[in-house]
Amino acid sequence: QVQLRESGSGLVQPSQTLSLTCTVSGGSITTNSYYWSWIRLSPGKGLEWMGAIDYGGNTYYSPSLKSRTSISRDMSKNQFTLQLSSVTPEDTAVYYCAGLYNIVRGDYCGQGTQVTVSS
Repeated sequence: QVQLRESGSGLVQPSQTLSLTCTVSGGSITTNSYYWSWIRLSPGKGLEWMGAIDYGGNTYYSPSLKSRTSISRDMSKNQFTLQLSSVTPEDTAVYYCAGLYNIVRGDYCGQGTQVTVSS
C-alpha cells in the first residue's frame, strides 16, 4: 500500500522560501508512468496543481508558478521536495503531495499540511 506524507514548516515569513518534503512508502518514486505532484488548496484560489516530477526525474510546472517553484527528488530516501520562493500571504494554503498515473489519474495522496505565510 503506497502512502505519502508531507513534512515541513507550517509557518513561513513573507518573501522567504517555503520548503516541503513528501516521503513515499510502500512504493518507489521511480515507478514507471507516475508523476509525483504538489497540489494546494486555498479558500481564495481553490484547488491548484503546482507542478510535478516524473519517474524519470523530469519536472513540470504550472505556468503561473513556474518562476517561483522548484521540485526535486532524493531517490535514496524515496522523497520529493517542493520549494516555493518569494512567498506572500496569498500562498497560504493546505499543501498536498500526490502520485498521479500518467499525470491524470490520482492514485495516491497525502493527508495535506497547512502552510501559513505571515510575519
